[in-house]
Amino acid sequence: MTDTCRSARLSLAYSNIGHATMHIMTVLYLTVVLELAREWQADYQDLIQLWTVGSLLVGLGAPLAGWLGDRWSDARMMVLMFLFSGIGALGAALSKGPEQMMLALAVIGLGGSIYHPVGISWTMKNAENRGRSMGILGIFGSVGVAGGGVVAGGLTALWGWHAAFLVPGLVSLLFAAALAWHIAQGQIIDRKADMVKSLAPTRRDIVRAFIIMSVTMMCGGMIFQSLLTVAPKWFEQAVGADLSGSVVGVGGLVTLVFLAGAIPQFLGGVLADRFPVKWLYIGCAFLQVPFYLIAMQFMGWSSLALAIALVTLMNVQIPAENLLLARFTPARYRGIAYGSKFVLSFGMAPFAVQLVAWSYGHDAGPQMVFATLAVLSALVLVAAMLLPRDDKGQEPPVTDPAKMALAGGDD
Repeated sequence: MTDTCRSARLSLAYSNIGHATMHIMTVLYLTVVLELAREWQADYQDLIQLWTVGSLLVGLGAPLAGWLGDRWSDARMMVLMFLFSGIGALGAALSKGPEQMMLALAVIGLGGSIYHPVGISWTMKNAENRGRSMGILGIFGSVGVAGGGVVAGGLTALWGWHAAFLVPGLVSLLFAAALAWHIAQGQIIDRKADMVKSLAPTRRDIVRAFIIMSVTMMCGGMIFQSLLTVAPKWFEQAVGADLSGSVVGVGGLVTLVFLAGAIPQFLGGVLADRFPVKWLYIGCAFLQVPFYLIAMQFMGWSSLALAIALVTLMNVQIPAENLLLARFTPARYRGIAYGSKFVLSFGMAPFAVQLVAWSYGHDAGPQMVFATLAVLSALVLVAAMLLPRDDKGQEPPVTDPAKMALAGGDD
C-alpha cells in the first residue's frame, strides 16, 4: 500500500469518526435540557433557547471553515473541530447557570461548524466510490445523532448532567491529539485533487444548481433541525407516561429512531452510485409530505414508527444532496461550497429552535411543527424538479501510484 493510499484510508476513517463526534456533541443539550429544567427550576421553552447561539454558529462558521480547509488544510481543520468541541463540552460540564451554559454551547457550535464543509470535502477527495463512502459517512452521522440522546440520558442517569458533557468532551480531545499525531508523522497528507475525476458541468448548470439547491438546502436544514429539536419533547409527550418520565427512556427512543435511519443512508449512497441522483432526491422529498401530515394526527407509540419513517427518508436523501453539490462544484471550491450549504441548512437551526419554542409556548405542541415541515417538504419537491440533469459520466479512480502521488501531497 502506498503512502497516499494509506493517507486516504486514514482520512476517511477520521472523517467518519468526526461526523459521529460532531453530531453527538451538538445534540447532547437537547436531552440534557430536560433534566436542567427540573434542577434549575426553569421552563423548557426558556432553556432550549440557550442553544440558539450555538446552533447559529454551526451554520455561520461553516463558510470560513470551508475556505480554510480549501486554502490551508482539511486535516488540520479537523483537529480544530475535535479540539473546540471538547473544550466547549468541558465548559458546559462546569457551567453553574444559563449564561455560562450559553457560552459553552456556543463553543460547541463553533467546533461543529467545521465538520461538514471540511469533512465532506475531505471524504469526496479521498473516496473511490463516492456514493458508498457518503453512505458510510452518513451512518456514522446517524449513529452520532442517535447516540447523543442515549449518551446524554445514560450519563445523566448514572452521574448527573455534568457527566453528560464531561465524558464526550474528554473523548473528543483524545481524537484531536490522535489526529494531530498522525499528521505530524506524515501518515495523513492533504490531497489537492479528487481521486475520482468527474465531467465538468457547464457554467449555466452550475449557476442553476446553486440557486435551486440554495432553496432546497435551506428547507431541508429547517426540516432536519426542527425534527431533531422537537424529538425528545415529542416522545416525552407521546409515551412519557409509559416511561415514568425517564430522561433515559426518552433519550433511548431518540437513539432508536436515528439509529433505525442509519442503515438506509448507506442504501441511499449505493443507489446514488447506480441511479440518477436527482430523481432519488426528488422521491425522498415527495414521500416526506404525507408522513408529516399523518404525524399531526397521531400520538402514542405510533409516533415512534412515524419518526423512524421520516428519519429514514431524510437519511436516504442526504447522500444524494451531497453528491449533487459535488457534481456541480469544482474540487478547489468544494470546501466553501459545503460551507455555504451548511450556512443555509444548519443556519436554520436557531429558527427551528424558535419554531419549537413558539409552538409549545402557544400550546400548539408538535402539530404546528409538523404542519410547517410538510409545507417545506413540498417546497423541496417542487424546487428539486427544476435541477439540471446529473450526468453519470466520470473518469475511473486514480489507482496508479505515480498518478496518485501527483494528485496528493501537502498543501
